[in-house]
Amino acid sequence: MDLHRDVEPRLDIWTPLKPANAVAAIVVMGGNYLLQLRDDKHGIFFPAHWGCFGGAAEAGETREAALVRELHEELAIALEPAILRYFTHFEFDLSFAGLPPIWRYFYEVELAPSRFTKLRLQEGSAMRLFSAEEILTATFPLTPYDSFALWFHINRGRLRA
Repeated sequence: MDLHRDVEPRLDIWTPLKPANAVAAIVVMGGNYLLQLRDDKHGIFFPAHWGCFGGAAEAGETREAALVRELHEELAIALEPAILRYFTHFEFDLSFAGLPPIWRYFYEVELAPSRFTKLRLQEGSAMRLFSAEEILTATFPLTPYDSFALWFHINRGRLRA
């Protein structure tokens, strides 16, 4: 019996987590950002937080193929890899836990706003379009790494050498 299952998932510090390389989509629709509300369950990173669609890359899979697969699994949308535009990536040094480093690659995916009603949420608790202002002033839980990538995306025109 797992004594910690009664703990609210966001407060769970006991259930083991398995970090993995991952891909994520910064989905832009008419200037707004499509985000997914992660499930509120134990054993996942940042339960009940809003974040980018995406997930773990499987062995032997290219990053682009992984993202196309993940978007199909999560939104029932078929995309060609050519529509994905590399944006940035983060590497996480997990040596403090005795684990190898992992990465998270972000790709920009521009979709027409008319496609929103055709999307079918198949993973996660909800999906919603957020304005840049809502993301920058986030009064809702947002996954930290996705929040950082979204901040860069929103502010990309301001970055200087």
